[in-house]
Amino acid sequence: MWTLTLRGGGRVAVLPAQWYDAFAVVVRGRVQLELRDGGPGPVLGRHAGFWLRGTGVRALRNPGRRTAQVRIITRDMEKTT
Repeated sequence: MWTLTLRGGGRVAVLPAQWYDAFAVVVRGRVQLELRDGGPGPVLGRHAGFWLRGTGVRALRNPGRRTAQVRIITRDMEKTT
């Protein structure tokens, strides 16, 4: 498991190889999913869980001013921990 921290207005690209089989949970703040076509997707709040595989999401964005955090777990990490 690892934690992604996004400062207010921050954005991180979703690389398919890195996020394959990743399950994420918003633990602080809000996170907006940016769709493959660049359009805005849903804004997810605290305790929202989501998969990225096959969703067409190209980035995660923090639409707020406060820092957001997302916990991510993948199968590969489960095997090594």
